[in-house]
Amino acid sequence: MKRRVHSEEVKAAALQKLAERGVTVEDIAEIAYVMQSPYNKGLTLQDCVASVKKVLEKREVLHALLVGIELDTLAEKGLLSEPLQSIVESDEGLFGCDETLALGSVLGYGSIAVTTFGYLDKDKIGIIKRLDTKIGKGVHTFLDDLVASIAASASSRIAHRMRDEEENGQDRADAI
Repeated sequence: MKRRVHSEEVKAAALQKLAERGVTVEDIAEIAYVMQSPYNKGLTLQDCVASVKKVLEKREVLHALLVGIELDTLAEKGLLSEPLQSIVESDEGLFGCDETLALGSVLGYGSIAVTTFGYLDKDKIGIIKRLDTKIGKGVHTFLDDLVASIAASASSRIAHRMRDEEENGQDRADAI
């Protein structure tokens, strides 16, 4: 009999994997803050943390994290078959599967998320830059793009919520 996996178990596992890789919700929120603060003068880092946490409730995002981090971990251990092992381990520029997995999770957040993800994929900031470097140990072929996708989704969510706040005269706490 197959075991049913509950969403809270999936979320806990994904957050644990992020922590094991040295990524915090605050790290991702800092990127969202950099992306949205020029457009939202009253935005706080706490607003961004709240938005990242909401993004991390989406099943598709959690599944993408678990798959991507697992592939990175297997590559670190040399457990992928060739030529995939070499492709993932070296983060080959034309691989594209890492971006495709990450892009899939931003599609639910609209064009702002998609364009922000493209920007972050090109001009890596914050923890994305650290994850993307080839310095030291660790393979982060998938993780850097997944972090960018979460930050992009959180940024888009903030942009949409702020627009709603302006249109409806909502309190900031209700909007984020």
